[in-house]
Amino acid sequence: MTADLSQLVKAYDVRGVVPDQWDEPMAELFGAAFVQVTGADAIVIGHDMRPSSPGLSRAFARGAAARGVDVTEIGLCSTDQLYYASGAFDLPGAMFTASHNPAQYNGIKMCRAGAAPVGQDTGLSEIRELVESWLDSGAPAFDATPGTITQRDTLEDYAAHLRALVDLTSIRPLKVVVDAGNGMGGHTVPTVFAGLPLDLVPMYFELDGTFPNHEANPLDPANIVDLQKRVPEEGADLGIAFDGDADRCFVVDQHGDPVSPSAITALVASRELAKNGGKGTVIHNLITSWSVPEVVREQGGTPVRTRVGHSFIKAEMARSGAIFGGEHSAHYYFRDFWNADTGMLAALHVLAALGGQDGPLSQLVAEYDRYVGSGEINSTVDDQAGRLAAIKAAYQGRDGITLDELDGLTVTAADWWFNVRPSNTEPLLRLNAEAKDEPTMAKIRDEVLETIRS
Repeated sequence: MTADLSQLVKAYDVRGVVPDQWDEPMAELFGAAFVQVTGADAIVIGHDMRPSSPGLSRAFARGAAARGVDVTEIGLCSTDQLYYASGAFDLPGAMFTASHNPAQYNGIKMCRAGAAPVGQDTGLSEIRELVESWLDSGAPAFDATPGTITQRDTLEDYAAHLRALVDLTSIRPLKVVVDAGNGMGGHTVPTVFAGLPLDLVPMYFELDGTFPNHEANPLDPANIVDLQKRVPEEGADLGIAFDGDADRCFVVDQHGDPVSPSAITALVASRELAKNGGKGTVIHNLITSWSVPEVVREQGGTPVRTRVGHSFIKAEMARSGAIFGGEHSAHYYFRDFWNADTGMLAALHVLAALGGQDGPLSQLVAEYDRYVGSGEINSTVDDQAGRLAAIKAAYQGRDGITLDELDGLTVTAADWWFNVRPSNTEPLLRLNAEAKDEPTMAKIRDEVLETIRS
């Protein structure tokens, strides 16, 4: 039987159920394949709080060390803390996490030295092929002198690096509720926020990879309900929620109302542009709000639109020398952070912006939130290509309407736009629509959904 890891190795990472889809012996093979493909002589490894993470991480380290590679284990960390270590030490890295997936899942996010991404087109498919071939015929014996495995704590250095990028020393005191969802934010937030003029109200900071309170996926509105309730109860200035591996951050205002990731992208972009004298490129994916490119242009910057997905954003960041990039999914990328994504740095920017003026957060973000969005609406379909063709036929040739196929199908008019794109992994079409007002957005959303679901 030929090994097939297509269900385990995704476009950007390795992710699957433990031990059904993968286990420690397979993690050891991934460690060996990773160092062979990257040509590394030293690597850095970190892991999240899932019960299976320490064992998988150590097995990967053994596989790498057996090939003569020196391994630095940084232990419990957030994904952006692993990126920090990869950048600061200039080493390829591997992070053991399944982000916001349920407890039985685990995975590996891999990067080259300087936190450069390893995705399908940048080494991940070769790693998969090697592991598959070794599963079929047995891994070859290596006569290398085994490398060393040493431990190093990077939490303080990571926190100091972030605090050096955003000045929070002179802000007014703020009360902030943070929901870590029993994920890695509970590990990083206390150290990053230490000594800042912040009154921190922690929620679910106990590291627990079984997620006893709610899934660590703040993109799902059900998972921020507790935070939305707690912020006004505490009389707090804002609330912040992190996902399981704490590389994404979501924000709610003083009333507990969610602030869209597009508004956060626009706010952080304007701050990064101000820091760079009003010059610089800002990347945004094609389903962020029209507000983002508008704000970037108003501040003197150059917006660049990309496909959805962190490998596209990171590649475009590197190609264009962009200072910042943001996605609708609350991934935020910084040139000052090796083009990698860090929710923590975005959170510090929001705190600095809020604390640097007297108004409430709802007022501050209003200027960055100018349109009405549908959010992402998923529909299960049998024939993705057929439904997309039907939508294209319905709008093609209409006056004042443009179509583009950078990622799925985007249809744009004077006062609205929508994008429909297929999921890479499921039989879904994803719709995002935006307009200048609620009735227009609702009309276009319902019109497109009717075609998708007919």
